[in-house]
Formats: sequence, C-alpha cells, structure tokens
Amino acid sequence: MLTESEVLSTLQMVQNEHLDVRTVTLGVSLYDCQSDDVQRLTQNIYNKIYRLGRSFVALCDQVGEKYGIEVVNKRIAVSPAALVAAACRPEEFVEVARCLDRAAHDVGVDFIGGFTALVEKGMAPGDTHLLEAMPEALASTERVCASVNVASSRSGLNMDAIARMGEVLKETAAATADRDGLGCAKLCVFANLPEDVPFMAGAYLGAGEPDAVINVGVSGPGVVKKAIDRAVAANPELSLGELSETIKRTAYKVTRVGEIVGREVAKGLGVGFGIVDLSLAPTPNVGDSVGEIFQSLGLSHIGVPGSTALLAMLNDAVKKGGAFASSSVGGLSGAFIPVSEDLNIAEAAHQGHLGLEKLEAMTAVCSVGLDMVALPGAIPAVTLAGIIADEMAIGVINHKTTAARLIPVPGKQAGDKAVFGGLLGEAHIMPVRDMDGSAGFIRHGGRIPAPLHSLKN
Repeated sequence: MLTESEVLSTLQMVQNEHLDVRTVTLGVSLYDCQSDDVQRLTQNIYNKIYRLGRSFVALCDQVGEKYGIEVVNKRIAVSPAALVAAACRPEEFVEVARCLDRAAHDVGVDFIGGFTALVEKGMAPGDTHLLEAMPEALASTERVCASVNVASSRSGLNMDAIARMGEVLKETAAATADRDGLGCAKLCVFANLPEDVPFMAGAYLGAGEPDAVINVGVSGPGVVKKAIDRAVAANPELSLGELSETIKRTAYKVTRVGEIVGREVAKGLGVGFGIVDLSLAPTPNVGDSVGEIFQSLGLSHIGVPGSTALLAMLNDAVKKGGAFASSSVGGLSGAFIPVSEDLNIAEAAHQGHLGLEKLEAMTAVCSVGLDMVALPGAIPAVTLAGIIADEMAIGVINHKTTAARLIPVPGKQAGDKAVFGGLLGEAHIMPVRDMDGSAGFIRHGGRIPAPLHSLKN
C-alpha cells in the first residue's frame, strides 16, 4: 500500500518531472495474411494493420490526456516478415517493407517493427531473402524497423548468420550514406530476443502471441534521478542499499502508471493486454538520461571504474520494483545504455571516459547491449561480425537478452560526429582497436554450440 507521501510524490513526477509512458505498442499477427501472390499478401497486410490500428494513436492520446500523462511513442509490432512472407524473393520483401511503411504512416505511428528473421539455428530461404532485401528495405522506408535473432542459450551462436549481418550492416550503411548510415539505426541484432518487446528496433510479435495485443514500455530515468537526488539531499549518508530501495519504490510507481494506461488502451481497442516492459530508456533530452543517474550516485562519469557495479544495482532495483507492481512483466526489462540516444552517455564516450570495451562489459549486467554505437565507416564487415559475436556470447552464456545496434558511418572516422536526428540523437564515432584482427575467426563459420549450464561458474 502506498503511503500518502508516495501518492503525492507520484503526482509530483507527473507535474514536475516529466513522467511519461515511453511507448504503447500494438502487436498485430500477420500469419492470416499469407499468400503466394505478393500483391495479395501486401494488400492483406495493409488491410489488417489499418483495421486494427486506425484508432490506436487517437486512443493513446485520449487515455494520456485523461490521466495527464503523455504517451510519447505509439508503435506497431507485427509477426516476423521472414515467416509471413517466406515464399517471397528479395525484391518482393522490399515491397513488403514498403507496405508496412505505408500502413504505419496511414495509422500515424512513428515506427513499425517486425521486418525480422529468427536464425539462431539456421537460415531458411525466406530468411536469406529477407537479409538480402534488408539494405534496400531500410533505405527506402522511413518507419520500418528490422531485427535478426542470431543466437540463443538453447541453440548457441549461428556464426554464419553473424558473419552475414556484418555484411548487411555495411550494405545498409552504404545505402543510407547521405544520412550517416541511418538505416543501421533501425536494425538490431539479438541473442535471446523476447517475443513481446514493445521497444524499437527489436519489437516484433512472436508466434505464441495473440492475434492483437497491447504491450507497454515504461521508462523514467529522469524520475529515478530526481528521486535519488531528493533522497541524498535529505540524507547524504545513505548507503547504496538504502538508495537501491529508493530506486525500487520509484520503479514501482512508474510501472503502475504504465500498466493503468496500457490496460485502458487495450480495453478501448477491444484487444488483450500483454506485458509491461520495465526498462529505463533515455532520450537525447537534458534531464532524461540514464548516464546522469551514475553521477547522482557518485561517479564522475558513466564508464569510470564502478560503473558496471552501479548498473547492476540499478537494473536489479528497477526489476524488483516493477515486478512488485505488475504480474505481467516481459520484454527486455532492464536499463538501456544507447550511446547516441543519451546525451550524458554520448558525452562520456566523446571525452574518453567510456570505450567500446567498457560498454561491452556493462552489457553483461543490463539490457540490452551495444546500442546506437557509431563506428568508423572503414570498419571491415568481419570486424563488425566479431563485435556482434562477442555481444551475443554474453547473452547466450548468461541466459539474457543482448543486442548490437552498430552504425558504421560511411566516410567518417573516430572522433567525427554522426547525426541521426530526433529520438535517435547524435554521437561521436568511437574508435575500434585491432580492426583487422577478427577475419580468421569469423571465416571459420558454422555454429558455436550452446553452453553447458550444469557446470556454471
């Protein structure tokens, strides 16, 4: 039961600290749209998304206005395109992507996810064709997001798929070279990708999900920071255990707000409610940064020694508070540390406090992984594959989701700035050591077997 002061503090979050619901995502199953004729397939896809989604954005705004809480992003996630359009050739997959883009535009959502392939154990022809189409599909659409699951704790790492993704990233960056490789900002490579993620670029609707469902992503790094600042100002001698309790209580309140909004949107649309994703997701705005939480807890910058331990504590406290607030928790549920989307993290990387290796270490204790990392345009595809393989191994061994959203920026070098715009932000390009050292390993190909967990250490 919340105390009177906690109710008042929730009102303060809404009024003064920009508490919002980061994303409400409508999941739409497209399996009943399948056809061996691409024209009929795309028409079926468009009709279903438009029928279920045409009142979605207005309803989110209406519910947000009712509670005085902004729903920042309204998005749609669909069944994996590689399965829905398995019979399509590469050029037809591009048509499917353009259909998704058109449908997203017409219902008014900012992103649509599900241009997805699940290839952790091997690739079927539909998967291969989707990957071939991906660079053009992402370059010729505005709102389509893509994801590829290349590893899982049960199947191990598909190194052939990882090597191919290194090439796809280079091709996608080249296709969007005039926008600093923007296409790669809409493409995420995963290990252990959940079926109910509401956040982009990884959102898709899994095979075990309902025909239509609402999933909610709550966030609130600014709210957590303010709560810590208040607690420390009241008592500078607070221990980390006591500060963890403060974060936990804050996450509880943020989660309750998200679930109330999500359930009301689901009821209004006449579809089921799925999950609340308990992630701390920053934006490029001042005061809405995960990196600033590190400074509130005593570190000079994110990336200095102590950062991994602090992130582990933060992640755990958010999950504990959120899990107590909702019985429908899913998605990624962790703390995002996207470089370009978080002003404080981007600045720490630019000043040299945060390198690629430290970022990778921190992803062992948080969701999601190497997120929105701008890299030199000259980086070889096999080196990108090596970075992806390292990140996937962390997820596979630790039974958690990890991801790599890497952006090789054409024509630019370490230290140059890449600008992606809007929520995707901007960042200086991070250096990569030993860019020519991965080729021999990656070219072996095959599959790294699933780990043995009975001898865990």
